[in-house]
Amino acid sequence: MARTILVTGATGFTGGNLARRLAAKGERVRALVRDASKAESLMANGIEVRVGQLTSLDDVMGAARGCDQIHHIAAVFRTAGHPDSHYRDVNIGGTRNVLEAARRLDCERVVHCSTVGVHGHIHEPPASETCRFAPGDIYQRTKLEGELAVHEAARRGQRVTIVRPSPIYGEGDLRFLKLYRAVARGVFVMIGSGRPKLHMVHIDDLVDGIVLTSTSEAALGQVFILAGPQAPTLNELVGHIAHAVGVAAPRWRVPLWPVMTAGILCESVCVPLRIEPPLHRRRVAFFTHHREFDCSKARQLLGYAPRVSPAEGIARTAAWYRAAGYLGETAAIAA
Repeated sequence: MARTILVTGATGFTGGNLARRLAAKGERVRALVRDASKAESLMANGIEVRVGQLTSLDDVMGAARGCDQIHHIAAVFRTAGHPDSHYRDVNIGGTRNVLEAARRLDCERVVHCSTVGVHGHIHEPPASETCRFAPGDIYQRTKLEGELAVHEAARRGQRVTIVRPSPIYGEGDLRFLKLYRAVARGVFVMIGSGRPKLHMVHIDDLVDGIVLTSTSEAALGQVFILAGPQAPTLNELVGHIAHAVGVAAPRWRVPLWPVMTAGILCESVCVPLRIEPPLHRRRVAFFTHHREFDCSKARQLLGYAPRVSPAEGIARTAAWYRAAGYLGETAAIAA
């Protein structure tokens, strides 16, 4: 029997892919969106759209009424111009509203999307779900506080599951576009050794994992890291991108310390002026932080089996960027 499932964040990359997958499986899917004009493709896929704000309990209650489950994907990501209070209002307050609506309406379960970012830099990779928390910025800190609210709801007996995706990529997402463009144009420079690992998850594998949590009794009260089948080093990652866009692998490399120093100086000047720094420590941390994860819990309890290798996923994403015109005429996709 089809369930009615509310998806928050359905106009975003992860939420949109999840909503469409659930609808394709025959579920009745409802989306809580801030702007109906951005939800036309959802409606074209038979998804019911309710306009409202995650920060309004009344709006969340109205959207959730009659739903069997809520998949809470919406969050404020790293976007320039938002004060810290906005992250708190959405990532913490919005999560509490989802939990409260689910409790009052007796929803069967809430699946909450957190992030492996709550673990920060992984000192002893690969990290499992029990790795210590070490959020490094306002996004990660507020995602952790939102997740802790879900843990508290679980202790009170609410039926919840938490998923922590590793960095998400795939066709339709633009977060890695700058990296692809830099490699394609021959201007990418590796900072440091390139040996730290970046364990990403392709959107298809992530949605597979989230869908598994929606039906598994074993998932209730649990936290699951969802990552891809392999964790490439940054050198390997950039090599895959270069192959996908048909250029030679970048060879330029600079030492870490002068770039980190420049990032600190940029922040010290730009942040007080509320200007997005052209270079900051978080951007440099991309080249230094270890991000490798252990998905064995999800494999054992859910049957999670990620299939999209880094090479395949990067090639598919590059092909999508190319077809969408984001890579221009600088490179052709390698056969």
